[in-house]
Amino acid sequence: MMDKEIKREIMLDHYTHPNNKQKVNDERYKSVHQASKSCIDDVTVYMLADENKILDVKFDGIGCTICTASTDIMCDLVCGKTFDEAKAIIKEYYKMIDDVAFDEDVLEEANAFDTLYQQANRIKCGTIGIRAIEDLINEYEK
Repeated sequence: MMDKEIKREIMLDHYTHPNNKQKVNDERYKSVHQASKSCIDDVTVYMLADENKILDVKFDGIGCTICTASTDIMCDLVCGKTFDEAKAIIKEYYKMIDDVAFDEDVLEEANAFDTLYQQANRIKCGTIGIRAIEDLINEYEK
């Protein structure tokens, strides 16, 4: 379990200096738009993949700290992974969000959201970008 201050630092760092926030205007990338009806979160996630591997993931839009940080961290985690590896990481993330046993080692910095389940109104914030990544993986697998 991470210290509260470390969690806060991770979230704020990925919110103020996201590694993967960039609008993509490259037709090789597929994109999925996700928006919340109840808050500011409105993101588009872009993915470039080959037959079974994620080569790049970026996102753009407006989001709260939790939305932006969780999306940025998940982009870092799944980039370079096969679709099955990425889906396994996402599955562990959802387990954490659902407050069931999960593999902390798989989630790395995403462990900063391990108490998000306690804030039901913020779960959507912490999953909106992840759902877009899942949708893109599914799109590539068709």
